[in-house]
Amino acid sequence: MRVLITGGAGFLGSHLADALVRRGDEVVVLDNYRRGRPENLRDVRDRVSLVQGDVRDEADLAQCLPGTEVVFHLAAQSNVMGSLEDLDYSFSSNVTGTFNVLQACVANGVRRIVFASSREVYGDPASLPVREDAPLAPKNPYGASKVAGEAYCKAWQRSYGIECQVLRFANLFGPRDRDRVIPLWLERAALGEDLQLYGGDQVLDFLWVGQAVDGLMAAARCELDGPVNVGSGRGIRLGDLAARILGLRPTTSRLSVQGSRSVEVSRFVADTTRMRQVLGVVANPDSLDVHLSEMDSLRAGARYSASGKVG
Repeated sequence: MRVLITGGAGFLGSHLADALVRRGDEVVVLDNYRRGRPENLRDVRDRVSLVQGDVRDEADLAQCLPGTEVVFHLAAQSNVMGSLEDLDYSFSSNVTGTFNVLQACVANGVRRIVFASSREVYGDPASLPVREDAPLAPKNPYGASKVAGEAYCKAWQRSYGIECQVLRFANLFGPRDRDRVIPLWLERAALGEDLQLYGGDQVLDFLWVGQAVDGLMAAARCELDGPVNVGSGRGIRLGDLAARILGLRPTTSRLSVQGSRSVEVSRFVADTTRMRQVLGVVANPDSLDVHLSEMDSLRAGARYSASGKVG
């Protein structure tokens, strides 16, 4: 099967590319390298078609899509604070970019698009765990852009018949990630710097990237039945997460609690019932405990695959 991964040189996209190549698919990657990096694809570089381009550019999409059966649309401004700092890029990449991808998919006869949405679409939910039928109430521009992307996917499916499967990801973690809480805290602990926590009472759901890849691959073939949460189904207080990181090995770092940031979601745990029923993916609620020490090994420069094996 020929597939396109937009944002395929990024954290999640590169792990997906690894898995699809191992399965024997023909993989095309489109990435503008704003967050993605070519070295993320070093293990499969000679087995993927890598195009430096942008989903905001119709010509770049036209170059990638002929003969493609499935598009995994991961390209986005995916950082909450970054979405505030550059509103124009966030809108043009996440909303206009998604519109462009859908238009190009229809024009090229693509069968299905798998759209990477986010738990940010829910905002701060009324109760936990969060089901997919919970109200959508984003707190920040990133969440709003994902709500818009989902709406476009639904409209294009109804209007043009293209299959659209939406996955709402919890917080993902694993090798190649950067600028988010777990890699930032691991790096700070390695340097003996304080771990900064904004607020202190957050409870969030963290999922190992390998299980996220399982969800994406299943979404390419599942029976369409609306959006699906992809998470571990287990919440952890960020203060407890910090304590675990500080306890991995001796460090002079301490937890430094700062004022909360109102735009950030403070509580989310995914209801994973539909993930199991629709995708056939069973959440591992212990994935954080199992893989956190492996992530710590990155401090010493070790390389890991999404499965956690040394690469």
